[in-house]
Amino acid sequence: MNGARTVSSAVTRREVLAIGVGAFVVLGTGLVTRARAQVIRRTVPVMGTIAEFAVVHRDATEAHATIDAAIAELTRVDALMSRFTGSSDVGRANGRAAVEGVRVSAETMMVLREALAWAEASDGAFDPALGQAIRVWDVGHRTTPPEERVVRRLAGRRLYRALDVGHWRGAPAVRFTAPDVEIDLGGIAKGWAVDRAADALRARGISHALVNVGGDLVAIGGTQDGDPWRIGVQSPWERSRLAGEFAIRDGAVATSGDYLQSFTYRGQRYHHLLDPATGAPRRTPVRSVTVMAATCVAADAATTAVYGLSRGPAERILASRAPGATIVSELADT
Repeated sequence: MNGARTVSSAVTRREVLAIGVGAFVVLGTGLVTRARAQVIRRTVPVMGTIAEFAVVHRDATEAHATIDAAIAELTRVDALMSRFTGSSDVGRANGRAAVEGVRVSAETMMVLREALAWAEASDGAFDPALGQAIRVWDVGHRTTPPEERVVRRLAGRRLYRALDVGHWRGAPAVRFTAPDVEIDLGGIAKGWAVDRAADALRARGISHALVNVGGDLVAIGGTQDGDPWRIGVQSPWERSRLAGEFAIRDGAVATSGDYLQSFTYRGQRYHHLLDPATGAPRRTPVRSVTVMAATCVAADAATTAVYGLSRGPAERILASRAPGATIVSELADT
């Protein structure tokens, strides 16, 4: 599917287990269950998107209890790492870290360090300190681009290098060493949260399940019948159709695309995936890229890091940070 605009069959209710919010559709083939086990499904709003769960279990009540535990993990990580609240670790850092060290949880520190490792590996294509530019563009609400002088001020700054992570008074802490640094973990925290949700299911004995949070997905095992889960990639041109599909078992996958958050101004589409080099939406014919990896945190960061890059540089980044990860779908305008 590299660069090809291919559209397959239309999605119907008979063909899907659940409609994937984001870019995925979980296909229903292979979900005939045995020994009275059921596929228990739940859809809930969380982390600014929709989370979908499909858990194979004999007891519906127990299955819903395990899903409750997974939802609690998503909510907990969001409370730590969202930039949209001043009480989160990220919110507090953005409010005070330019002045003094701000203590954060050990978990947030782990995600920040992982984000910085992806920034270095991608030569800044992934930048967790680009929050101010993301806020300036605000493509979910804008109908016109921001002023060019504002965008130019934030372009090519490699702001992640001014994000100092370490310890202050014996605790994990964050400090900003340059103006205009603002943390945004939108390209990695959701993947981390989905991994934690999947861990919560596994800890309660679940061996066959899917967790899909707005296009960040973890597969636990395969279907009960021994087949891999089949995942369809929704077409960016016709949302009711599939552009392709792949199979996954005991792994994670994430997608980045320009068709969920964007606006058009004077014939030019502006999307939410910014290029740190320009401080503006990345100019590329690529509409979406999907990466499969061992963990969702790796798949999530990878899709942001390699979005719009040619195959060679993209694969070098993956080999550096997530050996074994692969690009399973790349859709582009022709």
